[in-house]
This record gives sequence, structure tokens and C-alpha cells, in this order.
Amino acid sequence: MPDFPPGAYSPPSSPQSPLPTDGRPVLSVSELNREVKHLLEGSVPLLWVSGEISNFAAPSSGHWYFTLKDARAQVRCAMFRGRNQMVRFRPANGREVLARARVSLYEGRGEFQLIIEHLEEAGFGALMRQLEELKAKLQAEGLFDLARKKPLPHLPATIGIITSPTGAAVRDMIQVLGRRYPAAKIELIPVAVQGQGSAQQIARAIELAGRLQRHDLLIVGRGGGSLEDLWSFNEEIVARALAACPIPTISAVGHETDTTIADLVADVRAPTPSAAAEIASANAAALTEEIDTIRSRLTRAMHLQLRHLRQQVQLVGNRIRHPREQLQNRAQRLDHLEMRLHSAIRTRTTGNAQRLAQLERALAQVHPRHRIERAQVQLAQQTQRLQKSALALLQHKREQVAHAGQLLHSVSPLAVLERGYAIVQDDRKQVIRRAQDTRSGQRIHARLAEGEITAVIE
Repeated sequence: MPDFPPGAYSPPSSPQSPLPTDGRPVLSVSELNREVKHLLEGSVPLLWVSGEISNFAAPSSGHWYFTLKDARAQVRCAMFRGRNQMVRFRPANGREVLARARVSLYEGRGEFQLIIEHLEEAGFGALMRQLEELKAKLQAEGLFDLARKKPLPHLPATIGIITSPTGAAVRDMIQVLGRRYPAAKIELIPVAVQGQGSAQQIARAIELAGRLQRHDLLIVGRGGGSLEDLWSFNEEIVARALAACPIPTISAVGHETDTTIADLVADVRAPTPSAAAEIASANAAALTEEIDTIRSRLTRAMHLQLRHLRQQVQLVGNRIRHPREQLQNRAQRLDHLEMRLHSAIRTRTTGNAQRLAQLERALAQVHPRHRIERAQVQLAQQTQRLQKSALALLQHKREQVAHAGQLLHSVSPLAVLERGYAIVQDDRKQVIRRAQDTRSGQRIHARLAEGEITAVIE
């Protein structure tokens, strides 16, 4: 029996497992496979495996079975229907794939196998993971936000095109711009759009155009191709160059179904290079039609304005009167205003006089003299009350002092001595309270109310 790690395995207790004469447990094959399967699945986490598919089979159950191999080894794999329905491609023998799997054991045949949880094409899958990681990073930094995108100019005087000088895309864009907007100046900034170093060329061209500020609009793009062909426009260096460019940009990469990071960062995304040229240009025919329409509207507006002015001149001419009549009307109005002015002055004067009289009466009522007189009376009353209160308080305090003196005298030792008592002390000035505290021949001192006596005890 093989040695298992401590605690990883305990032999099953089965009544069907015979015991040899020496007491060792014996496993059946199915029990052994089941225990090994549990050990594998419990100790090995999910992992990624790359290899080439062979012996691919897809029975009617919907599950997939195949072998994953490389130059030196192979392993059987199973991918159940619930998982393989999410795979975006059809596996085939000889195709390189990348699989996320868990290790297991097929108990029926005791075969080591992988249970596939996720499957993707090796090269394509790696690129897609790299693309999604960069998208998430740039989106977190806000490079895709609509708030930072610049509006395109309506009639750009100079349009810069950053693309390959030999591709079909540049010919399509120049043709569309020449047909729709021949007034615009087009400048081609040639770069490599695929292959090693192409992303750096594209980024340098964008940065140079941004520094020179010679263009009103930039178109960055190329024709269609595979994900690998378009990868230069998924590079971070191109995305950051577009984000930092002060000139409005249009991204036109590939076909309508292709979406690159450059499309997400640029101010406007065009589905194709030709569409980018249409977005960037104004249609000459449409502009001519718009100008004709504006000219017609302006002409009609001028005619209407002239007609309106003529009518106003006629109305003014009809309203003009003789100067004598105007002078008479103005003199009459001046007399009327003069009478209204005199009446208003009289009314205002009468009202002001009445208001002044009311204010004088009110002022007389609140004159300071009356307040001073009332305050003097109140002061005299308060002074009298204060004097009475002070005398009463002084008399009360005198009585309290006399009473306290009497109480103090009553408890004074001198008062006790005046009643005939004496204070007896020994030579150390200690008070003698009991006769038994004395001895014969002891000198004592007695303090009386008046004077002191020294005596000797016999």
C-alpha cells in the first residue's frame, strides 16, 4: 500500500474489505480510485495549461473529450456541456489552446485527467487578456471619459492624416476629402501601422503634430486586419499620446466591427477610414445649398424690413402737424402743469404744517424737563428710603454686637473668676483639677479675679 501524507488518508472501514491474517486493511480498486480522486481534487488548485488538441470528440451528450499534448507528454481532458457552451471557437485537432482546469481522476478506468473550466485559443487569448487589462487600467484613469473629449471643428482648414502612405485607407480618405471638401488642406504624416516599432512611430507622429499645432484636426487610422495586425492601435503609448494631444482627433482603425483602445481614447471614433473623412469634411454641395438658402432668407428679410420702414415713414408723415398747433398744445399743457404744481405745493405745505404741529405736541409730552422732574422726585424718595434702611440696619447691628458681647462675657474665664472661683496651677503652669494630683509641700499658684496667690500644700 502506498505511503500517504499524515492526515491525508484514512483507510475506509468497509465490511466487504477482507482483512489478511496479519490485520492490514485491503482496498478494492474502486475504493482506491475514489480516494486518489479525492486527494487530487483536494490538494491541487485550479491551474492554467497550454498545449495542442488531439483526439477531439463531441458526442451527442454535448460534452467534449480530447487530449492535450506537447512534444513530450499528453493528458486526457473533459469539458462538460455547461462549460463548453461559453467557448467562442470550435476546438479542432492540432489547435494550440490555453485551458483553465482542475486535476481529477476518472474512476472507471483509473485515468488521470483534467476537467476543463475555461478554454481559449493560445495566442488570441493572451492578446485578449492583455487588451482587457490595459482597457481596465486606462478606464480607471479616466482616459475613456466623455467629459475629456474635445469637439471637432466645423470647417477645419488643415487636416492631418497619420497612417501608412501605401495603404488603401489613405487613398480612400483623400478621395472622400477631395470630393466633399476640396477647400481643406490635407497633410499626410506617414507611419508604419503594423509590425515592430509601429506603435512608437504612431505615438511620435501624434506628439509632433500636437507640438507644431499646424492642423485643426487629426485622423489616425488604417484599414482592416486581424487582431495582431491592428495591435499597434491597442498599445498604451498610442493611447496616452492621443489623450495628451491638444488637437481634436478621429480614430479610424479597421472595419466597423473592430474596436481598438485608440477608438476609445480618441475624441471621435469612425467605423472606417472613409467614414472618418466624411466626419471630418463638410460636403461642398451641402455647403453651397446652405449658402443659397441663407442668401434667399437674407433677401426676403431685407425686403420685409424695407417695406416696414416705408410704412413707418408714411405713418410719421401723416402724424406731422403745423408748428403753431404744436406750440398751442404745448402752452396749454404747460399751463395745466403749472396749476397742478401750485396745487401740489399747497397740499404739501398744509400737510407738512399739520405734521409739524403733531410732532411739537408729541415732543412736548416727552420733553426732558418732565422726565428730570419725575427722576428728581424718585431720587428723593429713594434717598429717604435708603437713609431709613441704613439707620435700621445700623441699629440692628449694634444690638447684635451687644448681645454677642454679653454671650462672650458669660463664657469668659474672667467672669467665672469674678464669681469667686480660682484657677490652680503647679510650678509648670499645669492646671490642677483633682486634689489627689497634689502632694504635701508642693507649691501651687491660684489665679483670682484680681491678682494671684502662691501657697504651699500641708
